[in-house]
Amino acid sequence: MPREPRVVMGVDLNFNNITYTIINLNSELVSMGVIPFRGLSRALHLRKLAEDLQRKHPRNWRFLKWARRIRAKWLSRARNILVDSAHRVSKKLVEVAREYNAVIVFEDLEKIKENSNGGRKLSWMKPLWCYRRIQEYTEYKALIEGIKTIYVNPAKTSRKPPNGKKIRFINYRFVQLGESITSRDVVASWNLALRGLKQMRGFWVTWSPNSPRSEAVKTRAKRGNPEAKKHTQLITAIHK
Repeated sequence: MPREPRVVMGVDLNFNNITYTIINLNSELVSMGVIPFRGLSRALHLRKLAEDLQRKHPRNWRFLKWARRIRAKWLSRARNILVDSAHRVSKKLVEVAREYNAVIVFEDLEKIKENSNGGRKLSWMKPLWCYRRIQEYTEYKALIEGIKTIYVNPAKTSRKPPNGKKIRFINYRFVQLGESITSRDVVASWNLALRGLKQMRGFWVTWSPNSPRSEAVKTRAKRGNPEAKKHTQLITAIHK
């Protein structure tokens, strides 16, 4: 039985974490959180080991039984890590959505592929494969719980101020949003939630073709970011 949503949860998929922001139907901030995601970096490390082995024996690795065995072992382990991590993250996302009775808003990965340039396309292939699994597993688990999942264009979501306040980029990771310091991941997930809310209201009426359905922890100042100590910080929740 589909749930009637009370809030909207924007989800930003990143290399080492999954950041979400929850807003109510009046666009007011409700909660934020970060789910650690280490599977991708571990899997890419194993994949790099396999590629290094091929480069070390470029002509005859296919004929070396031990090389084929080790390479296959590393690649299999990398895939298993990605699948297990995607299942764990998707389970946590659905738990949060169920707790708040939220619509889940994901970024449309096809739009990311369109916006990426050719030189970076190959570097995006493995992360996109993993992000798709997270989205697919989340949507499947959410469907069982009667939770809606929608997709929006992620263009410029990490650059636009979601609350109408002036935004200043401190470095590649942190921004000053009005009087607060937060991460670009939070800004992106916040904007995704706002775009999802607009789509629900009919501003953007096209649902993602990828969808089969129609329808705070402290951001502490770290080394290299001393300016964060000078301002109020947004509060989010971190999941183990």
